[in-house]
Amino acid sequence: MKNRVKKLGAMFLAGTMILSMTACSGKTESKDNTSGEAKVTAPENEPVTIKIAWWGSDTRHKYTQELLDLYSSKNPNVKFEASPSGWDGYFEKLSTQAASGSMPDIVQMDYLYISTYAKNNSLADLQEFVDSGVINVSNVDENILNTGSIGGKTAGIPISTAILSTTYNPSVIEAAGAKMPTDDWTWDDYIELNTKVAEKMGEPSALVSIIGPFGDTNPFNYWVRQNGKALFNEDGTGLGFEDDAITSSYFQMWKDMSDANVAPDMDEQSQIASVGKEALPIVTDKAATTIEWNNFAAMVKDSNDSLKLALMPSASENDALWLKPGMFLSIAESSKVKEECAKFIDWVINSEEANDIISGERGTPVSSAIRDYMIKKGTMTAQQIDMFEYVSKAAKVAGATPAADPSGISEVNEAFANAGNSVLYGQATAEEGAAAFRKQATEILERNNAAK
Repeated sequence: MKNRVKKLGAMFLAGTMILSMTACSGKTESKDNTSGEAKVTAPENEPVTIKIAWWGSDTRHKYTQELLDLYSSKNPNVKFEASPSGWDGYFEKLSTQAASGSMPDIVQMDYLYISTYAKNNSLADLQEFVDSGVINVSNVDENILNTGSIGGKTAGIPISTAILSTTYNPSVIEAAGAKMPTDDWTWDDYIELNTKVAEKMGEPSALVSIIGPFGDTNPFNYWVRQNGKALFNEDGTGLGFEDDAITSSYFQMWKDMSDANVAPDMDEQSQIASVGKEALPIVTDKAATTIEWNNFAAMVKDSNDSLKLALMPSASENDALWLKPGMFLSIAESSKVKEECAKFIDWVINSEEANDIISGERGTPVSSAIRDYMIKKGTMTAQQIDMFEYVSKAAKVAGATPAADPSGISEVNEAFANAGNSVLYGQATAEEGAAAFRKQATEILERNNAAK
């Protein structure tokens, strides 16, 4: 792990800084010794307002507000302006804010988009706060920590880890007389299980998150990796595989299941997307499975505490699974209170009382010390224990974590959704959809990532 805490260097630097107080604002201005640019920071204990944005469910909104209230009670000079939302529309709004220079100070950031926001200079480099020890990452795995390093700067600090899983509803499967998922099951087994449940319930049973199999490229990335390929090439200027049969076979599988009412059609998927995670059919005992990150069952435990985790179908093939940062906390480059934001991020990662509130809902805690604390405390729910144990099990068959998605990923996701949905609607064959996706993805990736 690069640049461990440099306390002696920080003390020396502090002793050599020339400080002056600005008369109108009462803030401290100092000269950066390397760049000569003035930095403005708030004096200690001066009232600070931190604007913070995140996506998630109602459960996440509620406990995050508790988290903010606790931090403010321990740091009375810090207040928060919270902007919670669902996943849908979160990054569209953030893109608008970034373009206008009005991003919140702290933003919850996803691996899909961190590269895009880092490369357009919307995110601050947090390395100085890691170097100084303001953000303590001594208990964070180096490989996971480095996923936030984009183009030579630390654009985000991972706060959790996640890995794709199949969440299943045992009572629904048992009622349908189907076989429970096993760690060595295949896609054929997956289709057979969900077919039996769909026939029993009269409703689609094979779900993929709240956004469907084409909502983003994460499940498709898993499919590509099962075929021994990478989704993107090394420089992010194109897809990492040449055979369009990989894409068309994915489209065709979901088309066939949708036609058989085993997976939702487009109208049904739109209805599912509008209800929120706590009301998904798998949670309300109307579906058997959903492909999600391994924290899903813990997220919805208040609505259904019987959901369990299984490895993804054919998980042992070609190191298809990967451990990813569940999400990051990033600081806007436009923020005027970066150090106070960094202190809060450190607290979220390393504070036992903070993680008592979070309870693993955002994924497996990134700090090994916090993971040990939560296990030893003995207050974890069955879903949280399952989530932790799943990481250990899945890690045995997982491959390397891919690089952060290249710039333009939101456009790539849209192109993928359009191509997949055109197949689902019967407007294009699976082969035509695959060819259209390749053409559009290549244009997008070259435009956003080719050397100028």
